[in-house]
Amino acid sequence: VQLQASGGGLVQAGDSLRLSCAASGRTFSRYAIGWFRQAPGKEREFVAAISWNGGTTYYADSVKGRFTISRDNAKNTVSLQMNSLKPEDTAVYYCAAGAYSTRVREYGYWGQGTLVTVSS
Repeated sequence: VQLQASGGGLVQAGDSLRLSCAASGRTFSRYAIGWFRQAPGKEREFVAAISWNGGTTYYADSVKGRFTISRDNAKNTVSLQMNSLKPEDTAVYYCAAGAYSTRVREYGYWGQGTLVTVSS
């Protein structure tokens, strides 16, 4: 499965942004999808994950209550709605397909990343 993330941009603190992850391939619905982010000089970290059928979601504590992950298997897309953005949310955001997990190594397919910059 091939993934392409989009929707990043420059916003102010408190604003909202919606990221999308478009997938190609008929096997998309077999995989859990995770969103990860990587800030300059830092390791890639887990943000949110959604199970193969959308029935289960999990969030990092840092985004819980502000971010919402969803998927549409009919359209092969996953979205990450980000509200109340903070400067510390600034990072390159990646979507990935794999097992339902918070661990980077459990995801075998990665998109190219989209940059989110939140100014104070």
